[in-house]
Amino acid sequence: MKASKAIIRCLENENTDVVFGYPGAAVISIYESLRESDIKHILVRNEQSLVHYASGYARETNKVGVCISTSGPGATNTITGIATAYMDSIPVVIITGQVDTDLIGTDAFQEADIKGATEPFTKHNYLVKDAQDLPRVIKEAFYIANTGRKGPVLIDIPKNIQEDSIKFEYPKEIKIPGYNPTLSGHIGQIKRAISRIKASERPVIYAGGGILSSHAEKEILEFAEKTNIPVINSLMGVGGFPQDSELYAGIVGSHGYSYSSEIIGRTDLLITIGARMSNRATAGFSKLNPNIEFIHVDIDPAEIGKNVGYTLPIVGDAKKVLKDLIDKSSSMNYSSWNEEVKSIKKRHESNADYETQSGLINAKELIRHISDKLDDNACLVADVGQNQIWSALNYKIIKSRKFMTSGGLGTMAYSIPAATGVKIANPDRQVVCVIGDGGIQMCLGELAVLREQNANVKIVLLNNRKLGLVREIQQDLYGKDKSYGVDLNLQVDFRKIAQAYSIPGYEVSDMKEFKEAFDEVLERDEPCLIQCNIDPDVRTL
Repeated sequence: MKASKAIIRCLENENTDVVFGYPGAAVISIYESLRESDIKHILVRNEQSLVHYASGYARETNKVGVCISTSGPGATNTITGIATAYMDSIPVVIITGQVDTDLIGTDAFQEADIKGATEPFTKHNYLVKDAQDLPRVIKEAFYIANTGRKGPVLIDIPKNIQEDSIKFEYPKEIKIPGYNPTLSGHIGQIKRAISRIKASERPVIYAGGGILSSHAEKEILEFAEKTNIPVINSLMGVGGFPQDSELYAGIVGSHGYSYSSEIIGRTDLLITIGARMSNRATAGFSKLNPNIEFIHVDIDPAEIGKNVGYTLPIVGDAKKVLKDLIDKSSSMNYSSWNEEVKSIKKRHESNADYETQSGLINAKELIRHISDKLDDNACLVADVGQNQIWSALNYKIIKSRKFMTSGGLGTMAYSIPAATGVKIANPDRQVVCVIGDGGIQMCLGELAVLREQNANVKIVLLNNRKLGLVREIQQDLYGKDKSYGVDLNLQVDFRKIAQAYSIPGYEVSDMKEFKEAFDEVLERDEPCLIQCNIDPDVRTL
């Protein structure tokens, strides 16, 4: 069998039904074999968006997202997307073409060492030098990407290798020396954790993105309800715990709720599950109880204690560890602590302040209206910047809703391709993309993919003609009149740009107009864009 055909046969064996790609000479043979396959190919408009599509698809389906790019600039354009998936632990397999093996190292046309370039932020990567290795390599890649701490795996395949003939046999199972992720927590550590929990007076569960990666939403709710322990989310953990639960205690971090930081400051035991404890997530930890104890649960042992010290480590999959904790725990009485948490939340609550400049919209009010109107299974995909924080803090997670964003790397222009990947994966899910006028100008071409696929994504464009979050940081550091290099001075009519892609476009400048437009676009079975002219002086918090 021709190697390029074997590559597609391997993808079929992994139940791949969609591939996101951008062809070039170095993958022309793979594309010819893909043409003869039942796998759907979606042509993106820029390789910089390629992995984001696969990321959204993977996060929605719980499968490995797959994308293909050519060599050289095609491959290097995927780097930001790969790093984005790596930071957020998203399972993606990236197949790149490479120049012929005898040209590697000669600075040949469209040659780039993509294996070396991506080693710091892939879970693993390969340069295939023998076509007969392809079935094993692809099987391993899918296994590595979607087991343990999930992440991107890159396979670089020289053009001449794709043309070789091999004896095709797809491995039935895989064994990789040295790769054996620990899934079940040590039973002794589980028992010690229960003892620490029983001995505490003010415990808090700190739930990160690992809850979502492990699909442990049901388990963390059961554990919290059985033990009566309040739950706080990291930004990546948003969506892992229902926000209408009485035990929900908010989002902590540099742009979290002030009440959540106060609750963290009062706790004597922090039970961290599936969180890296990055600098952004621990920004609210400045006033911790000096006698606090940490139980840290993570499938990646390298993350335990890396940023925050631990009292008790548990290495294992969040879902499995939570099941063990549920089995070993009993109903606990933290009524006084829960009353204190409620009191802290109430003290920080205030009537929403939606004051704004005349003829402009308060973004917080806008997001809350979106939250009120969407279905119980809606997915909101936020970009990066002020729009990300407004969305995280004002979009309410209930029932089977989802929230997605680029939390670790903070990649602008993530939301439109990722939201499209979600919608392609699940056409029945209501999908809304929230993006700023800075982010959308980095990925305008992807509107063509939305239209071609008739992916019914509603784009809510928050237009303040500013790089709003950078401006806010500058003003905090140097003074209100000290922002620089952040003004998007050219007034762009994004409605007309959407219409140029045959996407219905709207422009609104007050909440009455937005409510009418949003009601209308929700009724339309096609992608739509609403340009919302928002007040640039409304801050994230």
